[in-house]
Amino acid sequence: MATDELPPFELVIFGGTGDLAMRKLLPALYQRQRAGTLAAEGRIIASAREQLDRAAFVARVEAQAAPFIPDSERDPAQWQTFLQRLDYVAISAAEPAGYQQLQQKLAAFPDRQRIFYLATAPQWFGVISEQLKAVGLNGANSRVVLEKPLGHDLASSCQINDMVGRCFNENQIFRIDHYLGKETVQNLLVLRFANRLFESLWNTEAIDHIQITAAEQIGVEARAGFYDGAGALRDMVQNHLLQLLCLVAMEPPASLDADAVRDEKLKVLRSLKPLSRDTVAANVVAGQYSAGTINGKALPGYRDEPGVKAGSQTETFVALKAEINNWRWAKVPFYLRTGKRLATRYSEIVVQFREVPHSIFAGQKLEANKLIIRLQPEEDITLQWLGKQPGTGMQVRDVALTLADAGGERVPEAYERLLSEAILGRQTLFMRRDEQEAAWSYVTPILDAWASAAHQPAMYPAGSWGPEAATRLLTRDGRDWHGIS
Repeated sequence: MATDELPPFELVIFGGTGDLAMRKLLPALYQRQRAGTLAAEGRIIASAREQLDRAAFVARVEAQAAPFIPDSERDPAQWQTFLQRLDYVAISAAEPAGYQQLQQKLAAFPDRQRIFYLATAPQWFGVISEQLKAVGLNGANSRVVLEKPLGHDLASSCQINDMVGRCFNENQIFRIDHYLGKETVQNLLVLRFANRLFESLWNTEAIDHIQITAAEQIGVEARAGFYDGAGALRDMVQNHLLQLLCLVAMEPPASLDADAVRDEKLKVLRSLKPLSRDTVAANVVAGQYSAGTINGKALPGYRDEPGVKAGSQTETFVALKAEINNWRWAKVPFYLRTGKRLATRYSEIVVQFREVPHSIFAGQKLEANKLIIRLQPEEDITLQWLGKQPGTGMQVRDVALTLADAGGERVPEAYERLLSEAILGRQTLFMRRDEQEAAWSYVTPILDAWASAAHQPAMYPAGSWGPEAATRLLTRDGRDWHGIS
């Protein structure tokens, strides 16, 4: 048995025929099958409204999920073994009959860990939880995984948490953010807290500012029904980017215990300088992509995408300046940026150190040292520093030192790790309720300010780096976005 083999489990995916299940969840579970970590006594049960039998569901998985597994990682024998794990139950979220059928199916294995993954719209989270409780599927060996975004503002998030919390204890609730499952994000904890080298520099004395970027080339694609009611602030900033900010800024936890880590992240969120309606305009930029060109291909503007409402004011780009009111980060701004239809797809954290107080290299511009933590498309950590140009004289040049490398080994994707952690019952990589609601408390004033009829996102052409106002957010402070001159 593999040393990291998971215990026997029953994993039920609500929304099991949807996009997330087919593109991410089922391929991730297959990869765990291929790696030998799924217990032989483990079953995956999909649930959706469609009246499918098991054979029809398996056929759909072969047609829709298999293409998201690279050919080089397709093992026919392992794939067939994986398909044998699959089952299906038709459930309409608010109707008891399907839950009773699910309860009967799970009753054969009462001692297995039960994980209910809610890959549905968040308005169904409370309803599904109540139905699971009604048929006794909320026992001590049950866990519920909630996808983001949990609500559309602080009030709706609290309402959903209240409904789910009446059915499951907090230690049974796993609020997922797939960025926390990325290898490099977890390596950030090791970099910070296992190496004394950086700790003495990780503060306002040595760091000038920090940038966090999540840039996408894709547009809204088939998600218009969800995205047009959410936007980039809810979809990316409230969860992904603020979670990355927490991991960069948090104090050392007493241990890797879930609550020890989440306590420190919560302190960061509560230390964020609050934004008000009066300060949002000066510190937050909203944008929306218009028609443009990427890689020589002409692309429509957001309002011309299928499923987007005419005249939509939904933002597809957000840049903001955040400040943390504590001793470590006083006078160190955090610049956050995310958007669709940008020039390149990548996500990274850039820690820019302060320049040397005095240069002895006359006439030469000394670039500040930077620690660059790249999350996608590749994952690595690079330190940009200065060294001597070979040859005569004392010319300075930029040097890049890679600090993290997988060594050619396949790195598990985020959902592989998070699904495994949920089955194991480990919550370190998941958000606690107070942590999530603190994040909503920070972004809700932005949403309130944008609710004004006068608010309109600035337009930017597809293939650019967003609105000019996002550039000015830094240039007014004498800084530039990394990678953009």
